[in-house]
Amino acid sequence: MTDKYVTVKGYGTAEIVEKKSRFIANVKPVASEDEAAEYIDEIKKQYWDARHNCYAYQIGERNQVQRYSDDGEPGGTAGMPILDVLRGRDIKNTIVVVTRYFGGTLLGTGGLVRAYSSAAKAGLANAGLIERIPHIRIKFTVDYTLSGKVQYEVMNGGHILEDSIYTDKVEFIVLCEVDMADKLIENVVNITGNKAVIIKEDDPVFVDRETDF
Repeated sequence: MTDKYVTVKGYGTAEIVEKKSRFIANVKPVASEDEAAEYIDEIKKQYWDARHNCYAYQIGERNQVQRYSDDGEPGGTAGMPILDVLRGRDIKNTIVVVTRYFGGTLLGTGGLVRAYSSAAKAGLANAGLIERIPHIRIKFTVDYTLSGKVQYEVMNGGHILEDSIYTDKVEFIVLCEVDMADKLIENVVNITGNKAVIIKEDDPVFVDRETDF
């Protein structure tokens, strides 16, 4: 992926109860359909005595892979509501499996939709969301007389100063958001009178920041 995107920090679980039916959500980041399939099998083995293990996941930069299952619940009452929760916040590379233990009282289609949606949201909230933001690593090497100006430019611009190396010159290793990299380089060229040695790496580095659900 080359654009910023939202995913989960790690595993998460939550349980809600509706009219004595238990809905247990389990959440995991996944990078492929194989990983998703393995996790579904793992949950089914863990909750082998449950009536339903419904799930949804979406994978890919443009959510190229989207799958869901009602696993025996009335059509459209389980898998799709879970997927809608993922779509609503555009949470990528994530699977949510909601296990239901029937409590003896029918919930109706509306009740099922609300329960599966609520369980999915609770599981995702407990897993925690992060925004993965692509950065470019840039190395600036300058004389000591110019180092203060460069450091100020880096920090004032909200970039990440990954390291500072002091030898006969000063090397700043900076992580800069991809769409801000050219501007940062331009600014450093200007403030140093084009006396900085600048090396810009090609491959992006993702920096994770916590975000609200």
